Amino acid sequence: MSSEHGSFVWYELATRDMAEAKAFYAEVLGWTAREVSQAGRPYSLFAAADAPVAGCLPLPELAGASPHWLGYVGVDDVGAAVATTRELGGAVYVPPTEVPGSSRFSIIADPQGTTLGLIERLQQSPQELGKDLSLQGRVGWHELLAADYASAFDFYSALLGWRKRDRLDGYMGAYQNFAVRAQTIGGMFSKPPTLAHPFWLYYFNVADIDAAARRVEAARGAIYYGPIEAPGGACVLHCADSQGATFALLERRALKPVGYFTPRPSAN
Repeated sequence: MSSEHGSFVWYELATRDMAEAKAFYAEVLGWTAREVSQAGRPYSLFAAADAPVAGCLPLPELAGASPHWLGYVGVDDVGAAVATTRELGGAVYVPPTEVPGSSRFSIIADPQGTTLGLIERLQQSPQELGKDLSLQGRVGWHELLAADYASAFDFYSALLGWRKRDRLDGYMGAYQNFAVRAQTIGGMFSKPPTLAHPFWLYYFNVADIDAAARRVEAARGAIYYGPIEAPGGACVLHCADSQGATFALLERRALKPVGYFTPRPSAN
């Protein structure tokens, strides 16, 4: 099994207006962007400190499609992973597809309808820089808001080899941290009924969560929740960019799992 199997190795933003998206994330996260379009297909790379961290592409013209972030997990054999997905009750939205000279990828959904990318033979994996979840401008935490977290974990464990770590119990129920081999990379819990659909939420690292919140608002984004403190020494913020793509920000004050959220104490 390769070192990438089961690890998040890439992220993509599907958006309506790529120029607006570039301006938003440049202001909020300090990213730069460059075009790498091939065969007439628009595609841009976002970079933090000159290292690629994510891609940006036009939103597919599908009924009901809205701007969103998609994470890709590395697998040893994307064809075998797709077959396992089907066996476990998941769906395949994009069958294994070759990117000449680079990789094969597929886009799937777990049995609860949550979308995820799978990728094989990614030659340049930005997240391989020591697999350090604390690097600024990169994803530092992966969170699944599932319809039922216990059955969701069973699916991902069987497909990707994820392992359980600490489970926290709070006012929203159980929060299950999960790991790839020895590294804890995220958590999952059963979403509240007020959220219509399960989804993956990706947390980007920032140095100052309060300053980042101001930048989100200045760039015409929306703040849904926070900033709030989480056990383990972190502050988090749930928000959306100026076109409605949901993401989160993380100020990590200790290299520990994020876990459950609690209100920040008043400054007064």
